[in-house]
Amino acid sequence: MATVRERITVHGMNYVHGRGPLFYASIQSPDCHGTYGEEAKHRLVSTLWDHLAAMETPLWKRRQSSIGAALPIQVLHSPLGRPHLLLGEYRGPAVSFSEGGGRVWAAICGDDSDIGIDVAGSDEFPRGYPFDRVFLPEELEHALNPAGGDPGRASALLWSIKEAVVKALGCAFHLVDPRQITVYPAADGAAGGNGGYTFRVGLTGKALARFPMASGHSLRVRSLPRRKMWLSIALLDRSPALHE
Repeated sequence: MATVRERITVHGMNYVHGRGPLFYASIQSPDCHGTYGEEAKHRLVSTLWDHLAAMETPLWKRRQSSIGAALPIQVLHSPLGRPHLLLGEYRGPAVSFSEGGGRVWAAICGDDSDIGIDVAGSDEFPRGYPFDRVFLPEELEHALNPAGGDPGRASALLWSIKEAVVKALGCAFHLVDPRQITVYPAADGAAGGNGGYTFRVGLTGKALARFPMASGHSLRVRSLPRRKMWLSIALLDRSPALHE
């Protein structure tokens, strides 16, 4: 098992429409659930918060000047499991967690967007997997291009996107069916120097009725290849009219 003193490397991510700043990081997973797992998450969010605070973004610079920089950080959860930060007694920035590839991952956003992170590997989608229950045929078709034509990698990409989206919505798959989330092809030129892609995502049916704020262009997902996995981070802009 990794020691709790493992060094954490923080990565920044550029997002569309000037959202952010956004940071993510990971630490090796404990061998079993327990104190170390919670301590690992706390180390992740503390490190990410330090990076965010150093950016002096307008939203958190104002908050920091009013509450001070040394207040304790807590990670709390909603009844549906959505995590959120408390800086002392004040609500902090949006945060999200995922586990995969033997690591715990966390992401934090520097504006007032909601955030979701997920990692998924191609080994989670063997032959015989009920693809039609979670993916639309056209989604699988256009996901093959960034996945190099590998159906397993294409499935992992789509799943990481959809999982990140429901985490940003704050409901996981308790209130949203995977097929009510539509992943559209990556925009031309979306691949960056890190090999990532930006996807637009839409909701349909009961999912859209429950989360009307996710209509239009408010949902974006950035996906990065990680060896045999995909890492996806979703941002839900709660004021989409500003960016239409």
